Amino acid sequence: MATPTGLIRTLHRRTLGQNMVVDRIFSGIQPTGTPHLGNYLGAIQNWVNLQEECSSVLYSIMDMHSLTMPKEPAVLRQNILDTTAAILACGIDPKKCFLFRQSLVPEHAELAWILGCLTTVPRLLRLPQWKMKHASQNNGGTVGLLTYPVLQAADILLYKSTRVPVGEDQVLHLELAQDIAQHFNKKYGEFFPVPKAILSTTKKIKSLRDPTVKMSKSDPQKLATVNIADSPDEIVLKFRKAVTDFTSEVTYDPAGRPGVSNLVSIHAAVTGLSIKQVVHQSAGLDTAHYKMVVAESVIQKFAPIRNEIKKLQEDKSHLLKVLEDGAEKAKKLATPIYKEIRRLVGFQ
Repeated sequence: MATPTGLIRTLHRRTLGQNMVVDRIFSGIQPTGTPHLGNYLGAIQNWVNLQEECSSVLYSIMDMHSLTMPKEPAVLRQNILDTTAAILACGIDPKKCFLFRQSLVPEHAELAWILGCLTTVPRLLRLPQWKMKHASQNNGGTVGLLTYPVLQAADILLYKSTRVPVGEDQVLHLELAQDIAQHFNKKYGEFFPVPKAILSTTKKIKSLRDPTVKMSKSDPQKLATVNIADSPDEIVLKFRKAVTDFTSEVTYDPAGRPGVSNLVSIHAAVTGLSIKQVVHQSAGLDTAHYKMVVAESVIQKFAPIRNEIKKLQEDKSHLLKVLEDGAEKAKKLATPIYKEIRRLVGFQ
């Protein structure tokens, strides 16, 4: 098996040929601290599987993206470490992928400027995340909030990524990256592969307090979101208070019974069972008892992860080294690609 250095050199040689397409996966996560249940089931669990299936995988802690919403510097620093500890505890292996912090590879921002010059403002204004989030900012929305989808495109294209794991809410952003890649290729010649989506098969996990919206770290209702490092008592309380309806039977009907259906989705995802199997096993249970069944399944799933997170959080130097080593590898991969981009656009 090739050494990490040898592997990087091999990837360089394969990447430099413009017509040589390497199967490469890129994805990222914003550092919001310890991920929640939806993050794990919708993204991180899939990341763990993908690192086993593909020989070139990059996962990034997207600290630059996190600035689109105000953050205190000390909070951001701690969130980066906590997010890193969590995804390592979930099974991400730096020997099987490049795990790095986005801001340690400045070519991300440099390429974003080039790609931004190929992107129109009306195209960005149509994206739903801008429409939803800019109203919450007192100044009407920042330039960073408007243009961060271009930075996302740069994140992906900088490594000539071919596949990108995305949730339903990020599909339009990947389509923007695809359009930008095609625009660049048309203007400067075939260079970027057009990245394809890897869609999660897990049903979108919804808020426990409002099952019409997705589970979110920023939800003001503390009982709405289950974090993967929550204690067993916290998990039990949150599921006990989960919103359902006045029908006691356990069924799966997302349109008619969103609360119970969300519990069924969670139960299926953490146990590996199908929706049909979960509903069959739960026949005869009322929703009050079923909530505790789901809570226990979640507790069992995350108990070893929770313990590993605590252990990793105690070794800050290890977490920093993992990110720095990953950034060094990512930069070596990005450098020849970005050098060719500079040549193509006329910088050198």
